[in-house]
Amino acid sequence: RFNDGNIDQWQRGITGRIYGVVRTTMQLVGNNLASGLRLYNSVVKPKTVQPLPKNLRRMVNILNGVMGDHLVNHHNPLAVSMTLYDTYNRVQSAALSGRVIILCHGLCLSHLSWKVSGENNLAKALMHSLPSSTVLYLNYNTGRRISSNGHSFAKVLQNLVEDNPDITQIDLIGHSMGGLVSRSALFYGKEQGFSWVKRVSNLITLGSPHHGASLERIGNFVQDKIANLPFAGSLATLGDLRSAGIIDLRYGSIRDADWQALEGRSVLPAEFRHPTRLPLHVNTYLIAAALIETHFESKTTSLLGDGLVSVESALGEYTEEHTLSVPEGHKAIFYGVNHMNLIYSGRVHQQIIAWLLDSSLGDAHEAKYALNPRIYSYPETYEI
Repeated sequence: RFNDGNIDQWQRGITGRIYGVVRTTMQLVGNNLASGLRLYNSVVKPKTVQPLPKNLRRMVNILNGVMGDHLVNHHNPLAVSMTLYDTYNRVQSAALSGRVIILCHGLCLSHLSWKVSGENNLAKALMHSLPSSTVLYLNYNTGRRISSNGHSFAKVLQNLVEDNPDITQIDLIGHSMGGLVSRSALFYGKEQGFSWVKRVSNLITLGSPHHGASLERIGNFVQDKIANLPFAGSLATLGDLRSAGIIDLRYGSIRDADWQALEGRSVLPAEFRHPTRLPLHVNTYLIAAALIETHFESKTTSLLGDGLVSVESALGEYTEEHTLSVPEGHKAIFYGVNHMNLIYSGRVHQQIIAWLLDSSLGDAHEAKYALNPRIYSYPETYEI
C-alpha cells in the first residue's frame, strides 16, 4: 500500500524519467541540427543566412518554452539567445535615435508572433501613428527564469543605449510573460544603475499575469501550441513538462530572491514572492481581456479572464503590498478577446496608440488620467 509520500516520490520519479528521455532526445536533435546547418553552409555557401522553416521555428519556440532552462544548462544548440530584431526580421544593427518602442513576446512564442498578414499588425500600426519612432522586437528563451531574462534584457537595453546614445525615449510593450520580463528588467536595471532606465517613458502590458496564472491553464495553453504542429503526436508529452519560466508564471515571480531559496525547480509558494514596485517615472498601463462579450461583474467572469490570465492578475490587483499602483485610467478591459488575440486585436492596438500619443503631453497627460475611470471596450464582432 502506497502512502502519500511514496506516491509523490513515484510521481517525481516518472516525471524525472520523462525529462531525462526528452532532454537526451533534444540534445541529439539540437546537435544534429547544428551539424546539418554547418554542413549545409560549408557546402552550399549561401550568400545570406537562411531562416529556419516556419514549422521548425515554431517547434524550437515551443521547446524553449517548456524546457528552455534545460536547453541552456546542457548547452543545446536549440536554446534561443536573447536578441533584438528590427521590423524587417534582421538582427538590430542600424544606428538609432529618438523614440524606440520594443515589443516583448510571451511563453512559447517568438518575435515573429507579433507579425501577421493583413492590417492587424501592431508594429505597422505604431509606425503609422508614431512615424518618428522605431519599433524593435525582443526574442528570448521563455523557458528560463523570468528574473534571469530580466537581467539579460536589462543588459541588452544598456548595450543598446551605449551603442546609440541619441536614443531619447524607450517604450516597452509586453504580452503575457513579456510584460513580466519587462518589469524584471526595469527592477534590475534600476538596481544596477543602468542609464537606459531613465529613458523609459511607458510600460504597457497585455494580459500579463502580474499575480500569476494557474499551472493547469498554462499547461493547456502549451498543449494547444503543440497540437498545431504537424508532428504533434511525438511531442505530446511536452505539455506535461514545466520549465523554470512556466513555474515562475504560477505566481508572477520576477525576482531572483523569489526562488533562490527553493530546492531544485519547485513551484514557488505564494508567500515567497517579493513585492516589486513600478518605477515612479514610468507611465504604466495594464490591459486585461475577457472571453465574454459584454460587461458582466461576477467572480467567475473575473477568474476566467482571457482564458489564461484572470482580469485581476492582468490589472495588477492583489492584496496590500503586492498591488501595482496604477491609476484607474491606465487600466483597460477588452471583452470578447482571448489571451492570444490581445496581440492582434485592432481595439487593443488603438488603445495602445492613444496612450502612447497622450503620454507625450507631460503634466497634461497626468491631469487627464488622474481621475479617469478604467476603460471598458466591447466588440462589434466576436474576436475569439
